[in-house]
Amino acid sequence: MTIANAKKIVAEGLTKIFPSPRGQVVALKGFSLEVEDGEFVCIVGPSGCGKSTFLRILAGLEPPTCGRCSIFPSPDSPPGKPLNNVVFQEYAIFPWKTVRDNVAFGLQMRGVSKKERLEIASEWIRRVGLTDFADCYPHELSGGMKQRVSIARAFANDPEVLLMDEPLAALDAQTRAVMQGELLRIWESDRKTVVYITHSIEEAVLLGDRVVLMTARPGTNKASFRVPFSRPRDLRLTGTAEFAQLNYRIWEALQTEVLKTMEARLA
Repeated sequence: MTIANAKKIVAEGLTKIFPSPRGQVVALKGFSLEVEDGEFVCIVGPSGCGKSTFLRILAGLEPPTCGRCSIFPSPDSPPGKPLNNVVFQEYAIFPWKTVRDNVAFGLQMRGVSKKERLEIASEWIRRVGLTDFADCYPHELSGGMKQRVSIARAFANDPEVLLMDEPLAALDAQTRAVMQGELLRIWESDRKTVVYITHSIEEAVLLGDRVVLMTARPGTNKASFRVPFSRPRDLRLTGTAEFAQLNYRIWEALQTEVLKTMEARLA
């Protein structure tokens, strides 16, 4: 079986170097990752280790300095279906469009008929619990509601791969917990391939099938942990001893990299 048939995403030896006034900055160095079709992979690492840079390369928003990165389309994917969509930490929704029109925007860009795209948008608005706010504008929504719109838009566009860059990081703790539960519920219904960037080990273990750790900059592979908990999951998992034990094992592997980053800032 070829890699293209076995894997959805393959990144090999990715290096990214940025110019700066003080010389070159090596953000990534030899980072590699393989992701199975339908797998939910969370990437954790210290601040500035290149997590978001990797996601931007994967999304085609940034070229690598060297190495290769591929997302393999499904052979039976219909014409026009997007290969990937990105959900950013910031609320990347249009302030002049209603919730309904924001969610339908990707479908509109693909040429989907108005009737069909509004039906699809309405269904995803319902699934993220915003039916009563479908005709509201972003300034009328809370932060958590705005991020629900971003997530609904990504799922409504039906990409083969979802790339999520700390989509819940800006939310308060209570809203974040609610959104984690919402994301688990939504993902369970579709089981799309997801690469999810987060600083939170707890979030990574709750959401992911696998947690990949990156080193301090220049970011490369540190370790990988398979998450053994069965699905479907909900927030009750976070209260178990097994969940706490896995969190601590991952922290043990990560803490030296976090300390390196802190020391570099103080130097």
